[in-house]
Amino acid sequence: MQGGGGALTLDCMTIPDPERGPRPGYEAPGYEAPGYEVHEEIEDSRAGRIRAVRMVCSVITFITVLFAVVLVAHIILVLAEANPKNGFASFVSSWASGVSLGLHNLFTPDAAKLRTFLNDGTAAILWLLIGAALNFLIRRFTLPGPRRSVDYRRTIE
Repeated sequence: MQGGGGALTLDCMTIPDPERGPRPGYEAPGYEAPGYEVHEEIEDSRAGRIRAVRMVCSVITFITVLFAVVLVAHIILVLAEANPKNGFASFVSSWASGVSLGLHNLFTPDAAKLRTFLNDGTAAILWLLIGAALNFLIRRFTLPGPRRSVDYRRTIE
């Protein structure tokens, strides 16, 4: 620690000494020297990865919930005895059979409504569980741990 010229020097940092007056070149408060700007930036090294993981998890959630909604819509159409020759009903039925996870004939009661309710309902619940499990695993193994590095950058131009 050295003193001289109105400032104290600590290793590589200069601090103004209020007892000795302002350092040379110091201007009055509120004065900004013309010709330069100060830019401050905080950079979080985890931010990009966190954004990517959130985006992937959002896509997975959207797809699995969409499949579950299609299966529930098929259940509702069957329970309401919708016309199977209708374009919308046949579209939902074909899409539901495609996303039923092979559970289309898991339960085989005599009543068609009960069969559709049990099979498609089970598939819808499984889609929701699959989405939750995938999101959990992705977040668990791809997000960084509790250590966090934040870089502070200040540039004067």
